[in-house]
Amino acid sequence: MFNLDSSTIDQAAVADLRTRLRGALLTPTDEGYDAARRIWNAMIDRRPGVIAQCTSREDVQAAVAFAREHDLIISIRGGGHNIAGLALCDGGMTIDLSPMKDMRVDTDARTVRAQPGLTWGEFDRETQRFGLATTGGAVSTTGIAGLTLGGGVGWLMGRCGYSVDNLRSAEVVLHDGRTITASDTDHPDLFWALRGGGGNFGIVTSLEYRLHALGPVWAGLVAHPITRLTSMLRFYREFVADAPDELTVHAAVMTLPTGDRVAAMVAVWSGDPVEGERRVAPLRAFGPPIIDTVQPIPYVAAQSMLDGAVPYGRHNYWKSSFLRTLDAAAAATVEAHAARITSPYSLCLIEHVHGAPTRVPADATAFGIRDEHFHFVAIASWDGADDRTPHVQWAREFWTAMQPWSAHRVYMNILGADEGDRIAEAYGSNYARLAEVKRKFDPLNVFRVNQNIAPAATTAS
Repeated sequence: MFNLDSSTIDQAAVADLRTRLRGALLTPTDEGYDAARRIWNAMIDRRPGVIAQCTSREDVQAAVAFAREHDLIISIRGGGHNIAGLALCDGGMTIDLSPMKDMRVDTDARTVRAQPGLTWGEFDRETQRFGLATTGGAVSTTGIAGLTLGGGVGWLMGRCGYSVDNLRSAEVVLHDGRTITASDTDHPDLFWALRGGGGNFGIVTSLEYRLHALGPVWAGLVAHPITRLTSMLRFYREFVADAPDELTVHAAVMTLPTGDRVAAMVAVWSGDPVEGERRVAPLRAFGPPIIDTVQPIPYVAAQSMLDGAVPYGRHNYWKSSFLRTLDAAAAATVEAHAARITSPYSLCLIEHVHGAPTRVPADATAFGIRDEHFHFVAIASWDGADDRTPHVQWAREFWTAMQPWSAHRVYMNILGADEGDRIAEAYGSNYARLAEVKRKFDPLNVFRVNQNIAPAATTAS
């Protein structure tokens, strides 16, 4: 259906589109093109035929119309943080939303309307001016739109729910250029699908979120010698088993700038600061740790704690699964593979999901992973000069070894480029309904450069 050869794009038509866009339109010969196609995962190297840097809904509509008229595949870029590099396509049109950064906070209603080019760092800085926040990603450079549409795991989820649980409405440009607003009352089927189904149904040009009162948080990292990993994971499992909603704790294996590999726990307490000191005290007392940075800090600082571990510009390959349990045998498996890490930039992350998300029915949103669980991620990261083979192999072998504890569910936001066969696994029983919504709103699968949900087959009458 789509033409992937940028050399056949009508240059006169490109020139005409350039005059109609408020934002820039870049082709491979334009200054700024290479910078515009750089994304977080440097392993991805794709060359769109045109990049439309949209500044408004009207720009998006014009770009979609152009791509449809000229039979170009479309990719959609927000923050450019997707592990699979789905922000870019080869030869077609990348609709770049990163210039769209307007946001308006309604302090009385405790809501915010935000455009999809914002990162969580930018979003949080603005909402925190008013002592407000909502669940965002654990890395501040992540775009708000991609993370939200894929589910939205973050530090506030135990107290406030996933990002999708705080989405109130979304403005969407459809494949035919129409713009509609989806909410609980308007196009509720689309609104249900957007909350977890990603960019499959259209291009979201603004998102309205519910906000929550939030001041300083107790947050930081406690690190232990790597020889303490198994005992730390045992403590971690027991500690989070009765964690209150306000406390989110993740476990990790990482390498410090000194070159020392450590076992670590990273915590954020988002409740009463006085209560927070008491709640995190056992975490700080275990060991004792060789590093303890837990203290009252601004929420925006907590949101950027992991930024240095996963910066822009490195090559990345991730494998992940939700785990049914983190028992002693699972912890021993983590220890065995942590000992084989192939790069000082690679790490293992185990996230604990509990509280508010687990009190929502599995079919309330497309993102239906609603039981308490651990989320395991093997993060292979390396410099571009390295041979990728040993790093990728480490992540794959680690993931395979953890499968006896897998819940056979996966977080769509961090599926890799080679994991298209796991898309149905991300949605479970919600997948069939998503395919029906896809058929209704994007029957030709125009928006397919994503973790794609194919339109349901039309039933003959």
